[in-house]
Amino acid sequence: MDLNDQMQGSRREWWRHAVTYQIYVRSFADADGDGIGDLPGITARLEHVRDLGVDAIWLNPFYPSPQHDHGYDVADYCDIDPLFGTLADADAMVERAHELGLKVIIDLVPNHTSNEHPWFQAALAAGPGSPERDRYLFRDSPGGPPNNWKSVFGGPAWTQVEAGPGEEGQWYLHLFDSTQPDLNWRNPEVGDMFVDVLRFWLDRGVDGFRVDVAHGLFKAEDLRDQIVVPGHERMSGASAGESMVERTDVDEPMWDQPEVHEVYRRWHEVLAKYDGDRMMVAEAWTQSPESMARYIRPDEFSQAFNFAWLLAPWSAEDFTRVITGTFEAVDQVGATPTWVLSNHDVDRHPSRYGGGARGLARARAATLTMLALPGSAYLYQGEELGLEQVEVEPEFRSDPLWFRTGNPGRDGCRVPMPWSGSAPPFGFGPTGGQPWIPQPAEWSELTVAAQAADPASTLAFYRAALAARRTFSETAGEGIELVEAGTDVVCFRRGPITVALNCGTEPVALPPGEVLIASGPVGEKLPPDTAAWLG
Repeated sequence: MDLNDQMQGSRREWWRHAVTYQIYVRSFADADGDGIGDLPGITARLEHVRDLGVDAIWLNPFYPSPQHDHGYDVADYCDIDPLFGTLADADAMVERAHELGLKVIIDLVPNHTSNEHPWFQAALAAGPGSPERDRYLFRDSPGGPPNNWKSVFGGPAWTQVEAGPGEEGQWYLHLFDSTQPDLNWRNPEVGDMFVDVLRFWLDRGVDGFRVDVAHGLFKAEDLRDQIVVPGHERMSGASAGESMVERTDVDEPMWDQPEVHEVYRRWHEVLAKYDGDRMMVAEAWTQSPESMARYIRPDEFSQAFNFAWLLAPWSAEDFTRVITGTFEAVDQVGATPTWVLSNHDVDRHPSRYGGGARGLARARAATLTMLALPGSAYLYQGEELGLEQVEVEPEFRSDPLWFRTGNPGRDGCRVPMPWSGSAPPFGFGPTGGQPWIPQPAEWSELTVAAQAADPASTLAFYRAALAARRTFSETAGEGIELVEAGTDVVCFRRGPITVALNCGTEPVALPPGEVLIASGPVGEKLPPDTAAWLG
């Protein structure tokens, strides 16, 4: 079967045009009153997600973990951290989601474990040269780290372990925090363990996996030094705030090695044995749309996050360039694109676009444009309320990026959801105390309850946009036709609709047609910082 045959035979998979809502577990809803979100809290609030009009939910890690990196330091891949509930709670959440017509995607973290994982504890106990240490990347290196690699969270990517009297301890690699040792994917035990993990959760009914640091796993086998060009001293290629910049031709022996694709071909075969079109989406911070597309060849991932869209500045030229480049890349491998504007690792897009009324107007316009594009889209909890980045006081920060570098880090996009009421905690939990990160008092007008009663609210806009998307997303085709509308306007046709986004400072003429939905008030012309669909 050639590529075109494969493409035509698989276009009905649910995920190709799905809208997925990301749930940051500790910040969504608290059922037990400890100030931290949990699985029963999610289950109780799933109707909000259903009513929003999405197709699936993605949950950040909920596994047993010392929580040094909010669950991305996993100590056990086949259980639930008591902070978030139990396996029975997870089963109940999956069952309720399915009852509501929502698919469930969970996070998988294969690049590294926690330093409290039984494998790493066994490695420390067994000593140099042992099979236990071979599951990780330990090296002898008298006098200093084995190479010049830097951690994404700041500082060296190597930590030295204690040794016996008269001995020098080995070093282990951690591309993230020192509590997150990288696994050695050249050891077959590692690959076998993760296949077992996939099957464990597939057997429990999950519909897919978001794979953390999917471009990691394998490193250059010789662990050579990185060639650092002035101006690129900071290690790139991963999701850590300020390090996320679009790059080309940067030397990265720790990222995107060719061997990684064999892992995902094996995983693809595992998922294919289950019914229901189970899927995987890659978090792969690669250097170009072309390198991203390698992860979504027909026998690997279903999707990969399109971070070029998220990273683009507010510019019609840049947005158009990303759209064009994305389609050119995914078309080569018969895939559909995946669009995203915010997640738990980046500043919320209203803040990135300038904050305040202008930032919100731009955020709504960018979202409306994104939702019209072929392929799937991912939303981050709270963006349907227009939440902005929060300046978190230092005493409440817990992101390892903050502790290792002094960078404010990612806590500001992880502030718990406001549900109801006029004062914190805004219905987040059953008690009146502030949650794990305090909510701003000015969020009183942004709660779900407040916005549900306001037909002009951002929540009402999201519901209307998602309802409108459903009328054409699977029937309007998988291509677009760019329309020339001026240097400050993104304009394209897709099936029965025309989409226009004004990134300029002056109103522009609307394309022909009736306005079906707009991100803000529209008269005879399309105002600045506004998008519209016309049919």
